[in-house]
Amino acid sequence: MSTLSWEEFSKVELRVGRVTHAEVFEKARRPAYLLQVDFGPEIGTRKSSAQITELYDPATLIGRLVVAVTNFPPKQIGPIMSECLVTGFHNADGAVALCVPDQDVPLGTRLM
Repeated sequence: MSTLSWEEFSKVELRVGRVTHAEVFEKARRPAYLLQVDFGPEIGTRKSSAQITELYDPATLIGRLVVAVTNFPPKQIGPIMSECLVTGFHNADGAVALCVPDQDVPLGTRLM
């Protein structure tokens, strides 16, 4: 495993957001959802494509807090422009479990 400096890590903006909309991403090559995530007034709402269909249903995602990288450049994912990267971990079966705070924190709060 390579190491990085604090300065390098501090360039990555991992922030808390709340999922406000989730739907099946019909045109995705691999099963995914289209999410809209609210990061509060400073950052606003951003779109993301997330391959989390094995453990979550769209209805259960609404209102959930997630952790996302908010300072990657937008990326074209099929017909949509993804504006953030929602983070998660592969479980033992290979399904993605969301990375989430275990307490309610203000939207837009940065991971330190």
